[in-house]
Amino acid sequence: MVTYSIIGITLAFYLLQLIPGVGAAVTGWLYFTPLAMGVVEFEPWRMITVLLVHSTALIFHVLLNMYTLWIFGQLLENLLGRWRFLALYLISGLAGSVGVIWLAGPNTAVVGASGAIFGLMGAFLVIQRRLGGSATQLLILVGINLVIGFVPGFNISWQAHLGGLVGGALVGLIFVETRKRDQRALQNVLLGALTLVLILLSLRYFFLPLT
Repeated sequence: MVTYSIIGITLAFYLLQLIPGVGAAVTGWLYFTPLAMGVVEFEPWRMITVLLVHSTALIFHVLLNMYTLWIFGQLLENLLGRWRFLALYLISGLAGSVGVIWLAGPNTAVVGASGAIFGLMGAFLVIQRRLGGSATQLLILVGINLVIGFVPGFNISWQAHLGGLVGGALVGLIFVETRKRDQRALQNVLLGALTLVLILLSLRYFFLPLT
């Protein structure tokens, strides 16, 4: 249910972006830039709303992201449950934005759910490995996608990919190491602590404003 809901909502926003006179406003309100976390314009919602908007010039951008979400979302949502899967998706998206803040220039502007999507792959990779499953094919897939992010002309944010991948892997590690019923409270504490760390890291330009 969560996977299909995210896909439906994301595609609905993409259609809004295609409407003349409306699309530019939607993108303008929801895209992410590190400067949005600064003292001058503090707009923290962009760290998550960036997951809803995609490049209208490259339709494969949204289609590839939603196809990957459809594949890994079904697997992970069935494995983790709805709320844990939603937490994984959102924390990975947040980590992707943090990756842009620290690894890209302050004027960088990004759109897309790629950070969260890479987070799903990172979590699945960790869970597979920790439970003794083979992760070779997934490692190859992740490697290929990371390399594509460095190809000139593609305008893909490898910073968001890397941030999301690391964030998702950490969430996956928390889930797999606290999977016993009597560890649920610890799991929630660790997820909260990780989220807090990401929020603090996102304040780079708030504490150290540009001059």
